[in-house]
Amino acid sequence: MSLDDTRNIIIKVADRLFSRFGFHKTSMDEIAKIARKAKGSLYYHFASKEELFKEVVSKEINKLKHTLSNIIEDPDLDASEKIKKYLVDRMVVLNDSANYHETLRADFFEHFDFIDSLRTDLDNWEKENLKKIILQGIENGEFAPVKEMDVLLDMFIMVLKGLEIPFFLQEKYDKYSPYFEGLMGILIKGLAP
Repeated sequence: MSLDDTRNIIIKVADRLFSRFGFHKTSMDEIAKIARKAKGSLYYHFASKEELFKEVVSKEINKLKHTLSNIIEDPDLDASEKIKKYLVDRMVVLNDSANYHETLRADFFEHFDFIDSLRTDLDNWEKENLKKIILQGIENGEFAPVKEMDVLLDMFIMVLKGLEIPFFLQEKYDKYSPYFEGLMGILIKGLAP
């Protein structure tokens, strides 16, 4: 078995255990046992449990970016459709990202400093890509010109992050997900000329 195969098995097992039991209740010993790997093998690939958890969360974030990139690059969608689909699909993907939820939960009780770089990268990535959609909408007349693009993008990110707590931690996602389209419609109308 190659080193990459071993690494992938460790990540897959860690993802499953972190998702089920959370960061604190999952030990490297348990991960090694379930993965059927020596504990030293885990530490060969990951210097710490924090580094392994960061890799697991990174995979969830990369899945999100992949899904959203497909929307951004879709030539058949106009800017209004892209932004609506982007915002709805973002919540759908994150709803299935249990380890991402763990990072949100940690913000209330303690802070996972080792995840900050992932979150900052995601924020910057989202701002850049939302900007592309908004500029496309301005260019084709769907959206009004924006004087303070950075402020608008920060507000979008704050709205999205503000929804994550009730949706994913307070378990209100199923109750409110049927209304995502309407909420996104309101946001898009605010961009109209």
